[in-house]
Amino acid sequence: MKKLAIAAFASLFATTAFAGGMAEPVVEPEVIVEDTAGTSGGIIVPLLLLALVAVAVSHDNGGSPE
Repeated sequence: MKKLAIAAFASLFATTAFAGGMAEPVVEPEVIVEDTAGTSGGIIVPLLLLALVAVAVSHDNGGSPE
């Protein structure tokens, strides 16, 4: 009787362990993000600063009052 109870207990858990079977893994597609910024985006600020310095130097009157 003891062996019959152990067998019934083992078969109960064995059937629930394999109830779902093997499922196919879910693989999400790879997402590719392209950089939309132009290559000249980092040079605009230094060029503007250089232009401002050139304007400031050209308007410098050398310290003489006029």
